[in-house]
Amino acid sequence: MSKHGDEYSKEEILSLLKKNGSSDTLIDWFDRCIDFHMGTAAGLLIGVYMVDYALSLLGAKPGEKLYSVCETSKCAPDPLQVILHCTPGNHRLRVINIGRFAMTVNWPSDGDYAEGVRVRMDPAKLEDTPVLKAWFANTPDFDGKTMKKKLVEEIISKGTGMLSSEKVKVKVTHKQKWKTGTCSSCGEPVPENLLENGLCPGCGSQKYYEKI
Repeated sequence: MSKHGDEYSKEEILSLLKKNGSSDTLIDWFDRCIDFHMGTAAGLLIGVYMVDYALSLLGAKPGEKLYSVCETSKCAPDPLQVILHCTPGNHRLRVINIGRFAMTVNWPSDGDYAEGVRVRMDPAKLEDTPVLKAWFANTPDFDGKTMKKKLVEEIISKGTGMLSSEKVKVKVTHKQKWKTGTCSSCGEPVPENLLENGLCPGCGSQKYYEKI
């Protein structure tokens, strides 16, 4: 009996993965991603499979220089950071929050475009996993109080079988020179091209705090 009630603990999930025949490498990725995310969210678990699938399609492995785009801000960006070391800070991860549970992983390129693969959750492949299907569609058929364990079991049973992919090319944005400007409100320096009528985004369209 899990001390987490209807939720599996990390240790229980790793045990389920081992029983399912998952490789030691994949189990290690789940271990590290769950710690990084500080939780066992379903979207995170699916994200690990998405990264694994993308790597196999590219014939790549962690440690190689790869770039990524994540089409949701929920859960999926974390496996890209933990497994591939693609982060916003090193400019190898872009999160474009357009609401699709999908990601693209691509090789670097000196040209205008880079070749890669786009991996997405495919609802058409969820017919034999009704709890996962209901969760993904966000329907009332999914009860978060009683179905979380079954959800995890179905995710692990499907593995990469719940995913579809396509080859894509991604437009590359190369590093450009920029000049420093000064915000007319806060007086802080920002890249000149980000100024909005003399205001930095923090004083303008992206203001998120009030001074105390």
